[in-house]
Amino acid sequence: MSTKGGGTALTRRNYRLASDTDKPRSTGIVNEKLLSDYLHHVFPSTKQEPAQASLRKPLGFQDLGTHLEKLLSEGEDGEEGKDQNVEGRLGPQPVVLDHTSGFEGLLFVDDDLLGVIGHSNFSSIRATTCVFKGKWAYEVLISSQGLMQIGWCTLNCRFNQEEGVGDTPDSYAYDGNRVRKWNVTTTNYGKSWAAGDIVSCLIDLDEGTITFCLNGQSLGTAFTNIKMGPGVAYFPAISLSFKESVAFNFGSRPLRYPVDGYLPLQDPPAADLTKAHKLLGYIKNVLSTGIDAQEEKLLEKDSAAWRLHGEPTILITMAHIFNHFAPLMCKVYLVEDVLMNFLLGILEGGGSVDEHPLIQQLLDLFWLLMEDYEVNECLKQLMMSLLRAYRFSPIIPDLGFQIHYLRLTTAILRHEKSRKYLLNNVLFDVLRSVVFFYIKTPLRVKEAGLEELIPTTWWPTHFDKEGKDERESKDESADERLRRRAYERGCQRLKKRIEVVEELQVQILRLLLNNKDKTTGEASRYIFLNKFRKFLQENASNRGHPTALCPPEYMVCFLHRLITAVRVCWDEGSRKTPSSLSSEEAYVPPQLFYNGMVDYFDLQRLGGLLSHLKKTLKDDLASKANIIIDPAEIQTTSMDDLDEDEESGATQRPFCGGAAVGGALARPSWLSSPTLGRANRFLSTAAVSLMTPRRPLTQPEKIKVRTLAVEQRTEDDIEGSHSNDGLLLGRPHEEPDQPITDKSFLEIIDGIVMMYNLSVHQQLGKMVVVADDVHEYAVALKDTEEKIARCPARRADILEELQKSQKVFSEKLNHLSRRLAWINATIYSKEKMLDVYWLLCVCLRTIEHADNTGSLFAFAPEFYLNVAMNAYSALKNYFSPANSMEELPGYEETLTQLAAILAKHFADPRIVGTDIKDSLMQALASYVCYPQSLRAVERIPEEQRVAMMRNLLAPYEQRPWAQTNWILVRLWRGCGFGYRYTRLPHLLKTKPEDANLPSLQKPCPSLLLQRHMAELLSMDKDMAASFLNSVLNQLNWAFSEFIGMIQEIQQAAERPERNFVDTRQLKVCATCFDLSVSLLRVLEMTVTLVPEIFLDWSRPSAELLLRRLAQLLNQVLNRVTAEKNLFDRVVNLRLPGLESVDHYPILVAVTGILVRILVDGDRPGMSRAASVLLSDPCFQLHSIQHLLGEAGESCSSSAAVVSSTRPMVGTLGSSATPQAAGNATERKHFSLHAYTDYISEEEKQKVEQMLAFLTEESKQAAASTAPTSEEDLCPICYAHQISAVFKPCSHKSCKACINQHLMNNKDCFFCKATITGVEDYSKPTSS
Repeated sequence: MSTKGGGTALTRRNYRLASDTDKPRSTGIVNEKLLSDYLHHVFPSTKQEPAQASLRKPLGFQDLGTHLEKLLSEGEDGEEGKDQNVEGRLGPQPVVLDHTSGFEGLLFVDDDLLGVIGHSNFSSIRATTCVFKGKWAYEVLISSQGLMQIGWCTLNCRFNQEEGVGDTPDSYAYDGNRVRKWNVTTTNYGKSWAAGDIVSCLIDLDEGTITFCLNGQSLGTAFTNIKMGPGVAYFPAISLSFKESVAFNFGSRPLRYPVDGYLPLQDPPAADLTKAHKLLGYIKNVLSTGIDAQEEKLLEKDSAAWRLHGEPTILITMAHIFNHFAPLMCKVYLVEDVLMNFLLGILEGGGSVDEHPLIQQLLDLFWLLMEDYEVNECLKQLMMSLLRAYRFSPIIPDLGFQIHYLRLTTAILRHEKSRKYLLNNVLFDVLRSVVFFYIKTPLRVKEAGLEELIPTTWWPTHFDKEGKDERESKDESADERLRRRAYERGCQRLKKRIEVVEELQVQILRLLLNNKDKTTGEASRYIFLNKFRKFLQENASNRGHPTALCPPEYMVCFLHRLITAVRVCWDEGSRKTPSSLSSEEAYVPPQLFYNGMVDYFDLQRLGGLLSHLKKTLKDDLASKANIIIDPAEIQTTSMDDLDEDEESGATQRPFCGGAAVGGALARPSWLSSPTLGRANRFLSTAAVSLMTPRRPLTQPEKIKVRTLAVEQRTEDDIEGSHSNDGLLLGRPHEEPDQPITDKSFLEIIDGIVMMYNLSVHQQLGKMVVVADDVHEYAVALKDTEEKIARCPARRADILEELQKSQKVFSEKLNHLSRRLAWINATIYSKEKMLDVYWLLCVCLRTIEHADNTGSLFAFAPEFYLNVAMNAYSALKNYFSPANSMEELPGYEETLTQLAAILAKHFADPRIVGTDIKDSLMQALASYVCYPQSLRAVERIPEEQRVAMMRNLLAPYEQRPWAQTNWILVRLWRGCGFGYRYTRLPHLLKTKPEDANLPSLQKPCPSLLLQRHMAELLSMDKDMAASFLNSVLNQLNWAFSEFIGMIQEIQQAAERPERNFVDTRQLKVCATCFDLSVSLLRVLEMTVTLVPEIFLDWSRPSAELLLRRLAQLLNQVLNRVTAEKNLFDRVVNLRLPGLESVDHYPILVAVTGILVRILVDGDRPGMSRAASVLLSDPCFQLHSIQHLLGEAGESCSSSAAVVSSTRPMVGTLGSSATPQAAGNATERKHFSLHAYTDYISEEEKQKVEQMLAFLTEESKQAAASTAPTSEEDLCPICYAHQISAVFKPCSHKSCKACINQHLMNNKDCFFCKATITGVEDYSKPTSS
């Protein structure tokens, strides 16, 4: 017999009964005696009966109903008496949360009135039932580990948004977030809780005590002598902060951790429970009893081998049992206590789920003998109970609880009909089924048994100067090596246990991805796909209800299991179709982005809004992809489909009805009894399923493009049919015409990429905190041990304190290192790293294929680029150093692919979103900071490199320029004057917040990209002029802003009263300084690579650019080096936030430019540069002398006097320490000679040459300059003689002023007339 998941096929002859004439001697199934023995064996009476079968009253199917009811009613009266009101409790049953009047603040309460989510600052809610006498308990399932206070309160308690349970006199609470108990005052109590824990709240109103338990372990008595007496009754209550969530169990389900002597607030359904256990016993009897009709005797059978073969005797017996059992299985308490435990017992023997076919047989029986609504409700409650049990089971070393519940879940989902019902209606609609794929991280290491699993702990003990771990420590001692290896072995043991759970989770997903189970309707994979898409939509929408949002820690695990399952299924399919791609080469074809077959909700596309793209790229879609966007056609298509569905439904309905009636009439009379109505219904549907032909698939005359709602899509819409490409409709000419894989997998992979973007990357970054904590504590422990070694023997008090600290750090490290082992196994293992790497490669290939489509690239969703950048960042920053990126297959090639994408698309006109453009630019800026990734940029084709440099050199106006400027600076860093440092000299003694920041990487200049830059600037004169003009403009702005801000900071600091300097203002001030330095470095780079831009005056704008450069350099030098200057004072304040502001970075950058144009150039160029510099009215020779500390001690001494007489004020007005003030007073004058580690001897000599050259030139200039009358000076700058006249208005100025003005404006300075030309002007000689 076939026992497929859809139900057991029963043939008509199974039910052939004997004729009426045979009745006196036979029942028609088995003889009366054997049947009576069988029924007495299955339904044993509890009362004393004759032992001999011959003395027992014969029992047949005619009497079975009465006999069964009599058995079930035995002892019922006693149970009912027990169910009457227990003294000490007031309120309705069932007990729920009081959502009408017993709450404060905003809350979301679940439909069952047992789950609650906080939606305001501190919301409170109580239950509907209170207790005043006796011992009572309820449980709270902790879904999030944030701020909550759980306990008991009286009706008099008044809560608000600040005060909750435990903050008023008659309320008592436990808070596992802060590990405290609350009753107006607070003290330490209990343990910290985590998501997935269960808190039991116990109140003893006979003794006046309140106790709490965590996962069944008592935390001790929390409160004694609580208020009792007339008028005092306690309600269960909770206060919780925003987005925290819990679920209550007052007794509607069996308590997970019942405590002897304490009753649940809600009575268990005792009578129903007794009935259910009796009926289950009868079912077990049927399963373990066989009938040998030939020998006329009963056989003992192994129930595990039982099969539903359609034997009438067994079927009718079961139908009688299920007549009573089925209604009970709709009740949550009975499903969890009776059915779930029975099914779990079947699997207890171990072995694979396949070795326990009884569960499949039982599910067949459920679908056969229960009404649809009953089996639906039963399965729903069963899955909810399993999910709760899985989620709220404690972690034990072998993960036994989790494995147990997952095995049963797998067994249930193996049943085809049950799987499809659950997929369609429960797994994503009612449950957060993603929880099944989550492995929670234990917060309390000891309880999880990690101490036994990982007995030896280890953490890094060797650090370099910057505080980074040294991966291969050469001086690791033998003891350390042994500890490390023992720890690694423990980690491996843990990983193997976790892998067992992960394998079960993947099995569940593979069942959901089954596309061959089409016998009972649509295949599971397509139901899953549509539900998965809807799940993504709920999580992608910021407007999503908090209850619908999936926590990111669940998403991480779901993503990894889904990748594993999809890749396994993909590769199984590709082995059958050799021409298709393997999962290693997976990508998402660009058609999915524009053909409307996949819904991307409101997610941003690279080219902007989808509606806008459809209008603007309508012609491109028609020519490249044969897709016509026609709203009228879409509407017509939808209407045609509806008509077609109605017609086919109308033709099938009468046929179904006839089959059902015919089937019922043709049956023997004994099957028509009311008791067997369930079997009747089953047989009619069996007949229909055999007789109803499948709906013919008509081929559409022409392909119509339509946007379908997720729920409406069928397998044909996804996979396509003969003349329909399904999801791949509208293949562009550039896309290869070869099979990739099942099209449904492409959409699932698309969803996986989206899921990574939604919250997985963020969570990966969050979990790195544990590794950071281990590092910090390890550094602190090492520092403490060094202090203990140096501590003098006479200071026993200090030694004692240090030893206490050492003990605390060691305990914390023992705990954290075990916790880190768990996190590394579940989140950062090598396998998880390969998953993220595979996802990165999928994104890169997808972007490349989409890019090949030209303008249609604009349809690609932004998240593909985001995931490509974030996945690379995660691989580089989160998985190391446990797993090295260099070990990944094809790592170099992937780096180059990503480099090419960043280089091409950071300035791609097809991308319009400012956020994604900024992200691309930041990613490229980070990419060029690391030697490996910079080499990858150098490996991309030359054409792309040159295009990238051209985009970097575009004028800085009308675009974000800070990042592109930073990229150019990084390409130069390591080549500039005194520019080989990683950190600034004055910051060396301070510890960086994050040594992995791109800005703190060692210099790695790119000579190749510098060469491209030089070629571009020297060949394209217009571009060079506009680029440098914009750099000079931005430098002027940045430095002016910086000076303005430090003036405000100085004024605030000099006021005698208590002052506050805004930290945001300090941050902006430091940013302006950093921008000024980086712009100066770009100018240095340009002057070094292409000096002719400034010094070859045959080029247009060369003279003007040199004059502007000289003007800005003089301004910077004067501001930074003048006596008693503002810059000195603010630097000496050493305010938090202004750490980067110092003399060295800005003066060295200026010096680099001056050395290049005054020392390293050819003679004519040097002379021009010197004359322009000297002719600038702001030029002061002592500014240059200041660089070498030759400006005299008077400057420094006067500065010291000023600084010592002024009060020192910190960021928030706090006076600086005397030591800091002393340091400021003793501060030496700036000199390049002081930075021997940063500036080479050769560089110092060049500065000295420059000073000598300028001194000589200034003497000669002073001797040769003739006095000029004021009338001949330019009326704009008053620095140079008038040398240009404007046409047509004839106003005059010097050439420098008008040339600079005309770069940005065409109007006259004076009359605002449009200038059409500029001519040289020379003053006529007086007659």
